[in-house]
Amino acid sequence: MATQSPEGSAAPGRNPAQMLRRAALVVVVVILAIELWYVAPEVRRYWQETKNVRWLWVGACVLAAAASMESFSQVQRTLFASAGVRVSTLRSAAEIYAANSISCSLPAGQVLATAFAYRQTRRWGATALVASWQIVMSGLLKGAGLALIGFGGAFLAGVKTTPFSLIFMVGGFLAFLFLAQFIASRPEDMSALSSKIFALVNRLRKRPPDEGLLRWQQLLEQAQAVRLSRLDGLKAFSWSMTNWLADIACLACACYATDAHPSLPGLLTAYALGKTAAVAVPLLPGGLGVVELVLVPTLTGSGVPSGAAFSAVVIYRLVSFLLVTAVGWVVFFLVFRKSDPIHTKQPDEFDQERLETNTPNT
Repeated sequence: MATQSPEGSAAPGRNPAQMLRRAALVVVVVILAIELWYVAPEVRRYWQETKNVRWLWVGACVLAAAASMESFSQVQRTLFASAGVRVSTLRSAAEIYAANSISCSLPAGQVLATAFAYRQTRRWGATALVASWQIVMSGLLKGAGLALIGFGGAFLAGVKTTPFSLIFMVGGFLAFLFLAQFIASRPEDMSALSSKIFALVNRLRKRPPDEGLLRWQQLLEQAQAVRLSRLDGLKAFSWSMTNWLADIACLACACYATDAHPSLPGLLTAYALGKTAAVAVPLLPGGLGVVELVLVPTLTGSGVPSGAAFSAVVIYRLVSFLLVTAVGWVVFFLVFRKSDPIHTKQPDEFDQERLETNTPNT
């Protein structure tokens, strides 16, 4: 008489989660192969333009790209440290490189990269609220920094422009920071206020007056773990600006490698426009083709010869896009390939013990 296998047991290799993960990896490899085939002609053409370059400056270009990635890793570590989550430099850098490659290479890459970053940071011990807060804060810091660079380039170039985008980004960052600090520093007031609001809303919905209140109060308890002081906020913003400035230095070194000497206003303006173009056309991997179409004429307009501008952009994109993306995929397959997001135990969203663990050390 046949007996049923114990519940939860399955034949090796037939675990649905493992099969799904393997299928996803196959899809990723296929997409990367197609993209490699797509960009191969451009890479060959670009490589022909790098025969007469100053390789010392190319090496400096690579170092600047690495410094840019490390700076963004420091932004993440600073924000998490303010919430009591300690992350090693190597672990944070690995996640940053892998998430960057996912964002630049896959369809809907920005969404997938955000989900990947959220899942990894939850494994580090961050609560759901802290993990989401870190992602939002990092994005606001990057947006404010890029707006500041673009406005600075236009100002130095003597272009008459209104600083609305800069005011909007910096104002949004400060408003979000103030709101988070207000909630974290006044838990009793927020709890009393939320009780009244929930009672009013539930009365209109004809529901029990405390429905949903417990979940909200538990989120408030998580918010108390976030203590971003002025010093930590300044430190995070400084690292975020370093992330942008190091990438600008990468572009500048690429220009010097081709004996091109762009003006500072032209360099800042070209960089800001190139980054904006990459975000505006998310369907292309890393804005391939679009960024080049923006950078080359902008650098040429700032006084750089067209041939030198094209070669400089080639070197910059080979390093900051192709090389960094390739390193990120190597890190992904070496470090994160075997991680199973379905069977890995996730921290309980409202686990009080986890909340106590994540509070800053005193």
